[in-house]
Amino acid sequence: MNQLIEKITGMAPLTDQVIATDILIAAKAEIKNYALAITEAATPEVRNTLTQQLEEAIQFHLTISTYMIDHGFYHPHNTKEQLTLDMKTAQTALNLNMN
Repeated sequence: MNQLIEKITGMAPLTDQVIATDILIAAKAEIKNYALAITEAATPEVRNTLTQQLEEAIQFHLTISTYMIDHGFYHPHNTKEQLTLDMKTAQTALNLNMN
């Protein structure tokens, strides 16, 4: 995002968080889709290929979730902290829509 626009909108501190959250959501969906596809695989070869891709997707999920935890964007083991963060992010989004 353009630095001037980030400063005007107040989004500068949230940009990395928003991008990482989108990637995490996509990674979770990818894992679910691979798991479902494995149950529908018609041959052992297809099942093995999908299982390998599922394992890679799980590893990527670990990478992105660790990044988010390390940067304070994600608190999977502390519901209260996560809720506070989510409420702050939601309020920021609402404030942007009002401007």
